[in-house]
Formats: sequence, structure tokens, C-alpha cells
Amino acid sequence: MKRTTTIWGMAAVLLLLPGLAGCGRTEPSSAVSPAPPAASPDAEKEAKFEPENLAALFLQGKIKEIYSRFSPEFKKDVSLEQLSELAGGFNKDVRAYKLQSKLPLGEGDRYVWTDESGQKGLTAAIDGKGIIRGLQFVPLKTYPASDEAFSRTEFSLPFRGEWTVFWGGTNVLLNYHYEHESQRYAYDLVQIKGTSSYTGDPGKLESYYAYNQEVIAPAPGIVKAVENGNPDNEIGKTDENNPAGNHVVIDHGNGEYSFLAHFKKGTITVKPGDKIERGQLLGRVGNSGNTSEPHIHFHVADGADLSASKSVRIRFEGGAAPKQGDVIKGVR
Repeated sequence: MKRTTTIWGMAAVLLLLPGLAGCGRTEPSSAVSPAPPAASPDAEKEAKFEPENLAALFLQGKIKEIYSRFSPEFKKDVSLEQLSELAGGFNKDVRAYKLQSKLPLGEGDRYVWTDESGQKGLTAAIDGKGIIRGLQFVPLKTYPASDEAFSRTEFSLPFRGEWTVFWGGTNVLLNYHYEHESQRYAYDLVQIKGTSSYTGDPGKLESYYAYNQEVIAPAPGIVKAVENGNPDNEIGKTDENNPAGNHVVIDHGNGEYSFLAHFKKGTITVKPGDKIERGQLLGRVGNSGNTSEPHIHFHVADGADLSASKSVRIRFEGGAAPKQGDVIKGVR
């Protein structure tokens, strides 16, 4: 996927150093121990590198071992001395890192870890052979007051079947929307089969599993606004002048409005003033607006103006709190 600089873009993975892009499934989160059992030098040398343990190695100060797994291209951009300097001090007061997300990136995966305080994060792109192709250490800013203030309305997922969270969570590594107040708790959702969001020619919209899938109302309400006439972008192109593309805004009462964006041109089935029910068809997934591949953008805000309102964390049915990499199931 292509990274865009605007907040509506279906963006690629954010890596300070050489980056990779993609989307995929998740593995269960697990705590990273700062001190695994000691092993003999020979056993340690022969032990297979486990990408999930990268943060533990980092916490143990095994910078040379980490650097030895950098790709040749990565080593051209970053020296061992630079890596050591970047790493120095970052582990201060950290007792452990927890794996928050694992997201397939083509032939590899993107990993995100955070410390116990949620103030420090690591992200790495690692290929199937255990080669590190991107690495970033990030001080994380959080907004605990709004993180803990959920919508009064209880929402369902706005789709049928099984989808994957590409962007979603309460830090910028899990959710690039997070730094923008108007979309802090937004979700970008894709369909994945195997480890890919498409089959066949990636240059064709029809190759993407999400394309033309149904988007349904996540809660009852009254349609506030609709845009239905924007063309779908070709893959590789975006419409930065109309970032939301074709979209629907729904007033759910309680001063809460849901925004669903990037619909396929001409497929939206509702109009302003319509009273709608949970699960009602709204339209079909497209690639309109500032997006680099077909997906659903979904967020809730305290106003109907896309840029002037503040994002509200979504209260989902059953207390669910999906985040990047999670595979989630909507209405059957």
C-alpha cells in the first residue's frame, strides 16, 4: 500500500528507516521477557532467530546481534554506531516490551511493541528469512482522557464476514490517525485472504477482496450527509482534493456522528434525512478519495463536520476493542 501524507489516506507502514508496506493477519499478543533463560554460547549461536523476540534482544542491549540481521540495503543507510546511539537511553526504566501487533507485509511481517507505560514503542519490518528491513524507536504520546471516554452509542461493525484492522488502536504505531484529533479513533479495514488483500493483478480494483463488498449501518440513526459522485481512483492514484471521497455521515443522537468513507461511485443507497436501522445497506466499498486501495474508513465524532469535529472512541458491542492486525467478524 502507498503511504500518503493526509489523514484520510489508506497508508503504508510508518517506518523511520527503510519501510515496507502491506496488510495482513495478526498473532496473539504476548509479553516480551527482558531476560530469557541463559544458554550456552554454542546453543545461542545455533538458536533460530525469532522475530517476536527482537524487543527482548533490544532490551538486553544486544545491538550487534540485531544489527547483524539488518538487510544489506539497510546497513548502507544505518551504521552500527548510529543504531547504538539511537538505542542508547531508550530502554531506561523499561522492564519489558509487549507485542501489540503483527501484520504481514508481503514476504514478511511488521511488528509493534510497547513498554508497560505505553510511552515507548518499537516497530520493525522483518522478512520471512528473519532479515530486518526497517526499524524504528518511537516516544509515544497518549491522550488518556479521550482514550477512556467511549461513545454513548453502542456500534456494530460496518460489514459482513471477516475483515482485518489495518489501522486502529490508541497509539500512532497502531493507528496513524491517532495524532489527528478529528480522527484519533478511526479504523481502516481491509479484507484479507491468506496474507494478501488481493488476488491476481494488483493494478486492478477488481482484484481486491474488499472492492464492491457491502458497507452496512453500524447503528440506528438519521443520515446527515451523503457524497456519491466521486470516481474510484486507479490503484496508485489518490484524490487529495476530496479526501473522504464518496461517504455517508449518520447522526446517532447523543451528539455522535459516524463517518464511513471511500464508497464505490454511485452505490450509496441512502440520502440525507433517511432514518436507518442497524445493519441496513449503505453502499459498497470503493476506492474514492485519498485512498490507495479499496477499504472501509470508519470513525465516530462529536460533530458532522469532518474537519472541525473531535473523534470519539467507539463503544463496540460486547466490549470489543479491535486494534491493528486483528481479524474481526461482522454480521453473517
